[in-house]
Amino acid sequence: MAYTTINKHTDYFRTKIYTGNGSDDRNITWDESSNMQPDMLWSKGRSVADHHSIYDAVRGAGKELRVAESGAEYDRTNNIQALQTNGFQVGTDAQVNGNNSLYVSWGLSANGAGSANTDGTISSTVSVNTTAGFSIVKYTGTGSNATVGHGLGAVPKMVIVKDRTTTRNWFVYHNSIGNANRLKLDDTSASGSSNVWNNTTPTSSVFSIDSQVYTNASGNNFIAYCFAEKTGYSKIGSFIGNGNADGTFIYTGFKPAFILVRASNLTTNWHLYDNKRDPINPADIILRANSTNTEATNSEFAYDFVSNGFKARSSGSEFNGSGNTFIYYAVGQSVVGSNNVPCNAR
Repeated sequence: MAYTTINKHTDYFRTKIYTGNGSDDRNITWDESSNMQPDMLWSKGRSVADHHSIYDAVRGAGKELRVAESGAEYDRTNNIQALQTNGFQVGTDAQVNGNNSLYVSWGLSANGAGSANTDGTISSTVSVNTTAGFSIVKYTGTGSNATVGHGLGAVPKMVIVKDRTTTRNWFVYHNSIGNANRLKLDDTSASGSSNVWNNTTPTSSVFSIDSQVYTNASGNNFIAYCFAEKTGYSKIGSFIGNGNADGTFIYTGFKPAFILVRASNLTTNWHLYDNKRDPINPADIILRANSTNTEATNSEFAYDFVSNGFKARSSGSEFNGSGNTFIYYAVGQSVVGSNNVPCNAR
């Protein structure tokens, strides 16, 4: 049984850690030699108590969204100034380039500024990388039940939507909590029932939204980030904690390079891990997507990144609490198996 694998994740996803110097128009390049434009860039100060900031090629240069708050889009000129062929440019803002401060940025490849998509009842602009299972979708709300084209050609298992026009939460669809529920990326609330997805699971061409203002306010501008699983590159799923320091093992079929994880049934945080800040197990250096706090290191936060997945190394309720459900998005460093045998057969 043949399938397509991605054996070099750095073609589509990269992490960069760097030290700020306070200078303007500073170019930050990836550590890897080959080029990759970050069509979506998520940046955070590791030693700076400041915002997570997201920029993308569809909204354009200078358009910042802050993950740890519900505010509308900001116009910025001295933060992330450009998304470049092999990295990005930063300005003088201490949020991304304060002198001697530490930073991390995660970049995902899509397809530049995007193009028109008419698959849904709402026309959208879509920048998509079908190989990596990632798309950036821009649309304008109508206030009526609708569908929006995402361009993936595969069913997205996670969709993150933000109203750019006004103050509203970041709404998250994740297949593990279903189409009648939502999470919010900018706060700690547990999964709650909601019909913002019109109680409809995304298809290979569209995701659904109902008439509520959160994802479909009439005349407001929205951005959506859509993620589909790709063998050997990404995994989107859930696991049940066992409350033991010899914790639950989560099979992905690859060694993770990045994990976004949280307990969906608790009032708790969204945790981000990567193999650049934490190259040696246990991975216990975390940032919280819903917080401006600086980086924290604690053995109670620990996971091991192993060759075919990751393993909880904590009994803490936020990370491996007994009976708690945890949702995650993981990107891989390497693939297990061959191009002729599915990874889940190993």
